[in-house]
Amino acid sequence: MSRGPDLSVYLVTDPGLCAARGLVETVLAAVRGGASVVQLRDKDAPDALLIEQGRALKAALVDSGVPLVINDRIGVAATIGADGVHLGQADAGIDAARAALGPTAIVGLSVQTLEHARAATRQPVDYVGIGPVLATATKADHAVPLGFADLARVRAATPLPAVAIGGLSAEQVPGVLEAGCDGLAVVSAICAAADPGAAARVLRQAIDAYRARAHR
Repeated sequence: MSRGPDLSVYLVTDPGLCAARGLVETVLAAVRGGASVVQLRDKDAPDALLIEQGRALKAALVDSGVPLVINDRIGVAATIGADGVHLGQADAGIDAARAALGPTAIVGLSVQTLEHARAATRQPVDYVGIGPVLATATKADHAVPLGFADLARVRAATPLPAVAIGGLSAEQVPGVLEAGCDGLAVVSAICAAADPGAAARVLRQAIDAYRARAHR
């Protein structure tokens, strides 16, 4: 397994929300603002389109130090030489991802329950994504929202690094970090913003400010 990425501001792309500005332009603005991971997610796109988009993003991010993770599609991630893949509970297995991408690739896994979190701890994954915390319009088939109390319970069930996802914005930074998570994964909070760079900066500043207070 890799050391794992900085999960502080984890950007998950949305094809509709990024369309007007452009996928690469949205991502680069977010990275300049402080996004620390980029996940390319498009459940409906054919592999060929994701490969094209992934290659463009990888080229754009090459000097940024920000890893590119592909949602679900292990073959796409392998084809473009992505930094890793993020899998859901119903997607192809962790072992398949490791076999295709190698021991140093970033492999993340979505979890929603205590059982999911405990099982993830026994697998070769680098981090878990816990959610949805709140209801979100960017994933119509999401599970029942956890809320912050259950987020904390699920997070406590695994020692793996964890990022919270689902309806989150800068307002939820204290709740997410108090629950023990390492960062927030966001979609519309950045992709739907008039200024994605400014939106990412607000998130990063809120996280940094919380951590500074916590370490006083």
